[in-house]
Amino acid sequence: MPQATTKPQIHAPTQPEPSRKKNVVVRFLKQWDIQLMVWPGIILIFVFAYLPMYGVLTGFMDYKINTGARIFENNWVGFKHFSMFFNAPEFYTVMRNTIVISLLKFLIGFPAPIILALMLNEIRHMMFKRVVQTITYLPHFMSWVIVAGLVGSMLSTENGSINILLQKINLIDDPVNFMSMPEYFWSILISANVWKEIGFGSIVYLAAIAGVDQSMYEAADIDGASKFKQIYLITIPTIMPVIVIFMILAIGNLLSAGFEDILLLAENPVLRPVSDVIDTYVYRVGLSNFRYSYATAVGLFKAVISIGLLTMANYLARKSGNSLW
Repeated sequence: MPQATTKPQIHAPTQPEPSRKKNVVVRFLKQWDIQLMVWPGIILIFVFAYLPMYGVLTGFMDYKINTGARIFENNWVGFKHFSMFFNAPEFYTVMRNTIVISLLKFLIGFPAPIILALMLNEIRHMMFKRVVQTITYLPHFMSWVIVAGLVGSMLSTENGSINILLQKINLIDDPVNFMSMPEYFWSILISANVWKEIGFGSIVYLAAIAGVDQSMYEAADIDGASKFKQIYLITIPTIMPVIVIFMILAIGNLLSAGFEDILLLAENPVLRPVSDVIDTYVYRVGLSNFRYSYATAVGLFKAVISIGLLTMANYLARKSGNSLW
């Protein structure tokens, strides 16, 4: 039998794939109205955040203010100012205070908004819930000048509400000057920070909780799960991606112990051994004494450590499937 001949297959000519650059241009043209809304913000960030970054070079120079923006006219000194900071007598105190205050803010201040959001989510009386939300949100919009004034008034030895209360319940005989006692400063600082930011910080977590599938709670009710079990087994795992993202950012800011709050609450020099952190040290020693290169070096040291902490936290979080990049 004659063998059947197979027809040669004819392939259509392949079209060259459009380049990635062309795709970007096409997408930009399709979204030109949206891009116009984004670019002003990008330009502002570039001008005010990235463009001045060349100024960190002054940390490696003996910068003189009369040179202005012509920083390259100054003498290069390498790591001289970094070495001066590491060998400064205040180095241990500043680093200890920075780490301790930052850890206290992280360990107490970070879970506080989550707990408040979980508690608010369980309130069924909507009017009461809104009142509580409004009361807890308001302190965030108050400046630290006002908050420091309130704290000082409450802890005052003359008609301070805290001293009056403690005397009424016979815990103290004479008024205590809490704002001049180093052993109480960390507690006062952390309490003021939590009170000021707990309500505003809970907004994101409340929004995340609102997205939880209600059928999961209904199924848990049928299975007889208590409210605490529902929170532990449904709510927290569902909002965990949001918690992880904010935890990464919080770890990256561990060396940012605070500036305004500490500067205003620790006006008394007696509190300096427990209140002096990197930010206040840079302001007091670097800027107030016109040691700009030294201040830049200390700030750059803090920034490098913060980037390292952020990268490490993101790497560890990536193993759980939630990360910034």
